[in-house]
Amino acid sequence: MRKKIVAGNWKCNTTLQAGVELAKEVSNVVVEKGDKDVVVVLGTPFTHITKVVDTVDNARIGVASQNCAAEAKGAFTGEVSAEMVKSTGAEYVILGHSERREYYGETSEILNKKLALTLENGLTPIFCCGEALETREAEKQNEWVKAQLDETVFQLSADEFKKVVIAYEPIWAIGTGVTASSAQAQEMLAYIRSIIAEKFGQEIADATSILYGGSCNAKNANELFGQPDIDGGLIGGASLKAEDFIQIINAY
Repeated sequence: MRKKIVAGNWKCNTTLQAGVELAKEVSNVVVEKGDKDVVVVLGTPFTHITKVVDTVDNARIGVASQNCAAEAKGAFTGEVSAEMVKSTGAEYVILGHSERREYYGETSEILNKKLALTLENGLTPIFCCGEALETREAEKQNEWVKAQLDETVFQLSADEFKKVVIAYEPIWAIGTGVTASSAQAQEMLAYIRSIIAEKFGQEIADATSILYGGSCNAKNANELFGQPDIDGGLIGGASLKAEDFIQIINAY
């Protein structure tokens, strides 16, 4: 049975002190609720990871870095390696987010290096894919997303791919307040599951957690999470307010 996952992506937000307080609020409610069926992940800035790991109930909440370096170590000023991320106690790494692709020029070649290092260090990749508005309007979203996956996670072995979480985030819905309808989201996630089955077999496809991202919030999470192929969300802005994020978690 595949995991239900609600992951927050804080992006470049919160001071260390504010981030720790946010993590503490979320952790307290998750522990009090006692629902162990939903995996909660907090994707914090690098500066926060160790403190957040020490703050939350690690049996109930995982911590993610939002990126890692494409090199194992060396003279790469400002980079944070997958080994460094692992040493903080984090369990997940968000890779391939559209903002990394668009603003920092991350290519499939770079992402493949990051995927390999993430897996070598025993971390779980949350791998993002998704199309821009012009691609959606041209009805080329399936081809676009398939190409993104063909060039990256579909290059992994079946055993490696089993360790990956997929997050579909239509770029036109990230931070815009526009959300794909539940039918649009379900259609795309079902398509992604179908091409995973083509590549790795139905058993692996059925076991792969696929998340929806893109302005998922407390108001629409229940409808989105009610779709058969949506296994949770990668939540941006709504993860920065404990009350909103907890409502999303409670949508299950």
